[in-house]
Amino acid sequence: MNKTKKMMAGVVASVMAISVTGCGNNQELPPEPTDTDCDDWDWDDESGTYYCDDSRSPHFGYFWFAGRMFKNKSSLKSYSGYKSYSKSYKSGIGSGSKGGFGG
Repeated sequence: MNKTKKMMAGVVASVMAISVTGCGNNQELPPEPTDTDCDDWDWDDESGTYYCDDSRSPHFGYFWFAGRMFKNKSSLKSYSGYKSYSKSYKSGIGSGSKGGFGG
């Protein structure tokens, strides 16, 4: 009986760890850009924006924010509209709120 209790405690602990870990990954992302020459957009957690991951696209590696494309992360970060978004995005990590994504 003692062995069964230990096993059940381990199972319960594993299930709880998985469910807690999954909570942070269920945040809703803004819709992917659709009116571009890129067929594969991936979310970049660090910048809080999408980037083109389509190696056949002329926009490969570009970041998308506020309806605009940025050739690299450096040009994205220097955009004045992104600076205020970045502050709210970074403060919203883990809170379920990412601020106002304009895209």
